[in-house]
Amino acid sequence: QVQLVESGGGLVQPGGSLRLSCAASGSIFRIYAMGWYRQAPGKQRELVAAITSGSSTNYANSVKGRFTISRDNAKNTVVLQMNSLKPEDTAVYYCNVEVTTRQISPRTNYWGQGTQVTVSS
Repeated sequence: QVQLVESGGGLVQPGGSLRLSCAASGSIFRIYAMGWYRQAPGKQRELVAAITSGSSTNYANSVKGRFTISRDNAKNTVVLQMNSLKPEDTAVYYCNVEVTTRQISPRTNYWGQGTQVTVSS
């Protein structure tokens, strides 16, 4: 089994910053893509940012230039630095990792429990 522990959510004023962190542990052989998704009330879950094992990144258009995703392969962590936050960024943010648990095994996606980000004055 693989466990993901997220931290860093909270309440922030518009224009402020937050830093989300996600640490993966458990039966991990290799981690491939890592990413952050979000889900606002009444909306579908959407990709915010993703980073490959080779550190290539992909961002939703709505967060480009404001959010930065990074990873520490030695610590199995992924971080989302969120700057210039807007009220429309309010959502539950979920960490997602794609892993293999043995040398020869299928890639499997795991999700964190979610952390609330609220942007409001």
